[in-house]
Amino acid sequence: LFISIHADSLTQAQEVRGATVYTGSERATDAESARLAAKENQADAVAGLESEEGVQDIAGILMDLAKRETRTFSSVFARNLVERLGGSVKMHKVPLRSAGFRVLSAPDVPSVLIELGYMSSPKDAELLNSESWRLQAVSAVEAAIDGYFERERAPAGKAAAAAIAPKE
Repeated sequence: LFISIHADSLTQAQEVRGATVYTGSERATDAESARLAAKENQADAVAGLESEEGVQDIAGILMDLAKRETRTFSSVFARNLVERLGGSVKMHKVPLRSAGFRVLSAPDVPSVLIELGYMSSPKDAELLNSESWRLQAVSAVEAAIDGYFERERAPAGKAAAAAIAPKE
């Protein structure tokens, strides 16, 4: 499981605030997600991290199948993460999104990108600087991680038992 943690800044919309969870996708869910992915990917390119070209042979097909399965696991984790975060921190009005983030492109590692808030929002900036708020956010992320490994990635018998066990 890979989690990339960020705090964004918008120059035009200081009223926009709240946490957002992103999963990787070839197509962005909306223009804002596409803009953010392009900005993050540009920073990766400047740092010398280039994207891989797709392979068109059998290995490429197998890689694509692995990516699809991994994206499913990423989506399951992301939904649980949004639910857990929503219980303790303010979420963006559309808290679950997807876009073509390079950092989320590993074919075999479920991954999400968390935007904890917007530094351009005075309220979010205040919260991001609050130790008690950060502890709430960390606790929510920790609970989501624990839940993921207990329920989703456990061996078949254990996963089935966890699915019927009452939630804490």
